[in-house]
Amino acid sequence: MNTTIPIIDLVRQYHDIQGEIDAAIHQCLESGHFILGAGVAQFEQQLAAYCNIPHAVGVASGTDALLLALVALDIGNGDEVITTPFTFVASANTILHAGAKPVFVDIDPRTFNIDPNQIEAAITPHTKAIMPVHLYGQMANMSAICDIAQRYGLRVIEDSAQAIGASFAGQPVGSYGDAATLSFFPTKNLGAYGDGGAIITKDAALAKKVDLLRKHGASRKYYHEILGYNSRLDALQAHILGVKLQHLADWTAARRTVAERYNTLFANSVVTPPWVDERAYHVYHQYTICVPERRDELAAHLAKSGVQSMVYYPVPLPQQPLFASDTKVYPVTDQVCQSVLSLPCFPELTEGEQAKIAGLVLEFYR
Repeated sequence: MNTTIPIIDLVRQYHDIQGEIDAAIHQCLESGHFILGAGVAQFEQQLAAYCNIPHAVGVASGTDALLLALVALDIGNGDEVITTPFTFVASANTILHAGAKPVFVDIDPRTFNIDPNQIEAAITPHTKAIMPVHLYGQMANMSAICDIAQRYGLRVIEDSAQAIGASFAGQPVGSYGDAATLSFFPTKNLGAYGDGGAIITKDAALAKKVDLLRKHGASRKYYHEILGYNSRLDALQAHILGVKLQHLADWTAARRTVAERYNTLFANSVVTPPWVDERAYHVYHQYTICVPERRDELAAHLAKSGVQSMVYYPVPLPQQPLFASDTKVYPVTDQVCQSVLSLPCFPELTEGEQAKIAGLVLEFYR
């Protein structure tokens, strides 16, 4: 049977705002400007205002945002960056691309974010930065992480690809670290119709350096000050994102309502819903449950009934061939990789669809 309830339905979203999107695309096409320019600058200003952070610099992808943030902070050969083993590979990959070494620290068993209580033990004379990942839409414990960073003189890069609009202890994404990175991959809460990303920061000098890096190290055309990259946010994507940004607060509220309905449906069952720190504002990029056993069989059961689900992430990064030299043990990550399952969670998901999804999950464990 074909999937009838997808993990996310971007077509529904497009149809809801089709007139606005089509007009924005037309405006970009009529302008004749497709790389950086006024459209990108306007979106960067809107994005910075939304995030309540002074500076935003659009780049080609969320992965590029991480790499350029690392390079802009002078992290490179011989340096170590502490990060999580439970996330998408881009976080650790970009550390390697910068010439540094990723050092993994196990996760908190409730939030699935990096465990601050284990960070200090991983610090060496080579440690230059900490890169927490705000997984599934909930920020890591940034108060504790930044306290450690300050005591040891470390940089902090917030991988916020999944967490635009989230906050911790009343402070938004990007307000804790030296920089935060965003992804506009189509499935993100603020998604483009292609790749895109951004770096947000309080530091004007850092924003200026990222701006140089994204355009071949040039402050003006053909005058190159530093070794740079080609990583520019397309104007067409900026126009699309500018429209979507106006709806993001409403979409986030709808995601939180979806999560609350799931919580009610799974109350007093074998399913463990997402645990939310009382200091955190969760934006539910994913609604991820933990199940006691037979996770993959459950996913197959859902698929057979027309419900898509996803495992983010099935294999800890240290067990990937790329990081095979890492022989340390990460018991919490190992266990979580076997039990997590993300269910459909998007603003347009109906109550009836949620009832079907939850019913199938509970039926499986009867």
